[in-house]
Amino acid sequence: MEKIVYDNLKEELYYEQLDNGLNVYILPKRGFNKYYATFTTKYGSIDNKFIPIGKKELITVPDGIAHFLEHKMFESEKGDAFDKFTEFAAKSNAYTSFNRTAYLFSCTSFFEENLNLLLDFVQEPYFTEDNVEKEKNIIAQEISMYDDNPEWRLYFGTIQNMFKDNVVKVDIAGTEESIYKITKDLLYECYNTFYHPANMVLFVVGDVDIEKTFDLIRNNQSKKEFDSFTKLEKNYVFESNKVAKKAETLEMDVATPKIAVGIKNNESRLLGNELMKYEIALDIIFDYLFSNSSESYQELLDEELINNTFSYELSIEYSYGFGIISSDTEKPEELIKRLKEILISARNLKISEEDFTTIKNKILGDSIKSLNSPEAIANSFTRYKFCEMDMFEAIKAYENLTLEDLEAVLPFFDEKALTSMTILPKNN
Repeated sequence: MEKIVYDNLKEELYYEQLDNGLNVYILPKRGFNKYYATFTTKYGSIDNKFIPIGKKELITVPDGIAHFLEHKMFESEKGDAFDKFTEFAAKSNAYTSFNRTAYLFSCTSFFEENLNLLLDFVQEPYFTEDNVEKEKNIIAQEISMYDDNPEWRLYFGTIQNMFKDNVVKVDIAGTEESIYKITKDLLYECYNTFYHPANMVLFVVGDVDIEKTFDLIRNNQSKKEFDSFTKLEKNYVFESNKVAKKAETLEMDVATPKIAVGIKNNESRLLGNELMKYEIALDIIFDYLFSNSSESYQELLDEELINNTFSYELSIEYSYGFGIISSDTEKPEELIKRLKEILISARNLKISEEDFTTIKNKILGDSIKSLNSPEAIANSFTRYKFCEMDMFEAIKAYENLTLEDLEAVLPFFDEKALTSMTILPKNN
């Protein structure tokens, strides 16, 4: 067991890689009354082409299979894992993203029972022809529900406009056509490849006994057998920042038009500290451009181009990256034009040292404040780890960032990287 001390944050992180390859991290939080744990695999919706463990040929699996697998993991011959967590007074959940799948619980009591349960149900798959067929109809209804959701269509429509070949353009749940191609054998193939302990991270945060918790985890894992692990071979797709489609318009049952402007990253091959610096620099620029305290935001608000639905997000990962700015608006064409102008002009952005320091300190404060949330810590930590970054080192990275580092990322703001998505009321 290794102890990692972050003096600047007054945090201690304990780490051990078990014999089966599982990476275990425990962050003690003295005085916290909540325990939180995530068990996460580096496997998401974009991982549809890979070489299965023990084989030599690349295979392609149906879109949505990672999400489908997440749904099926809670079911076993012993019953539903959700029900068992409830018996131990815990809240449990799971989610699939583009590049990872996480299973989690939070509780204030029965911590050991819940931790054992988390490890066991994720490591005991139970797929049958019948329960797989039944799940297809359930997920088909979920896909249909999202297809009728304007916000979801706006978000994914923007991503689809940006990407031509990268699977990030496909809904995480897949399509109704793709999920009906999923079989029990394919689920086991994906499970055996990506749910090996060596491809997973267990993160625990709370007022726990360090030695006792590690002993519990070691004991749980020692009773299980796993095949030897070889490096996973995935087929990543890297695209230039040229968007697949400049614009798209849909009509849906909305009262007010909705728009989104997307900006696509180029290549997205960064990992580790390079990715961290790049991401932090863009975070600061997006805050300068679009936060509630920015000049642009106030101007758009004064001109009644946006309202309280205005939002923006930045997602930079290995093999894909983008920013999306969206809002309801009565003037969709004008707002799209203005947002594109703001993004293009950012290529020549000059931020004063004072503004730079103010924004950096604000984001730093928010980051430090998030360390009081077990959920925020656990979910962010694994994302950073899978990108070969240390979440707790991000504070230093913010502190060390310079204005010259901001200038280095300005090529991100490229006109050919821009796209827009508009949803209009049907009666238009």
